[in-house]
Amino acid sequence: MGERLVLHEFAQSGNCYKVRLTAALVGAELERREYDIGRGETRTPEFLADVNANGRIPVLQVGDRFIPESNAACFWLADGSALIPEDRFDRADMLRWMFFEQYNHEPNVATLRFWLAFVGEAGLSDAQRAQIVPKRAAGGAALKLMNDHLATRPWFVGDRLSLADIALYAYTHVAEEGGFRLDAYPNVQAWLGRIAATPGYEPM
Repeated sequence: MGERLVLHEFAQSGNCYKVRLTAALVGAELERREYDIGRGETRTPEFLADVNANGRIPVLQVGDRFIPESNAACFWLADGSALIPEDRFDRADMLRWMFFEQYNHEPNVATLRFWLAFVGEAGLSDAQRAQIVPKRAAGGAALKLMNDHLATRPWFVGDRLSLADIALYAYTHVAEEGGFRLDAYPNVQAWLGRIAATPGYEPM
C-alpha cells in the first residue's frame, strides 16, 4: 500500500471504527481527518464536491481517489490478506454477513445507539420515538441470529477471523449503549472477547 491513505471519519461511529480496525489488523497506516457530523461538516459544498457527494462518512481516500461505504473501504484494505477467505464459497459467505450487517444489524443496533447515546430521547422526533420499540425488536432478532450461528463455531465464516467478523463487531460491541443487553447473547459475548484478543486489535 504505497499510496497515502486518509480516513475521513467521525471517530465514535462504528462504521468508521471498522475501517480503523481493519487497517490495524493488516498493518496499514491511516491519516485521520475528523468531521463534526452534528455541525453538518459532511454536508458542506466542499465535502460534497471533493470527498463524497452522498454526504456521509467514513470515506477512505487512496491517493487522490475516494472509497465511500465502510465495508467497501474495509475490503480494499483487506484485499490479499487473511481477512478475506481464499475459498470461493467462504468469500461469498463473508459478503453475505457484511450485507446482513448493513441491512439487518446496523439500521437497528447502530441507529438506537446514536439516538439514545448521542442525541438523547428528548431530542428525537415523534416519528423517531415511535421507531424505538420496533428497532429494538429487529436489533434483538439480529443479535439472536448471530448468537445462534456462533453456537457451534468461533467465527462467522470458515475457521478464522474475517471481514464478516469485523463488520459485525463494530456496532455489536457497543450495542448496550443503544439499550441492548449483551448478556442475553453469551455466544456473541464470547466472540467479542476473541476479537478483542486478536493480535493487532485496536479499540474504538
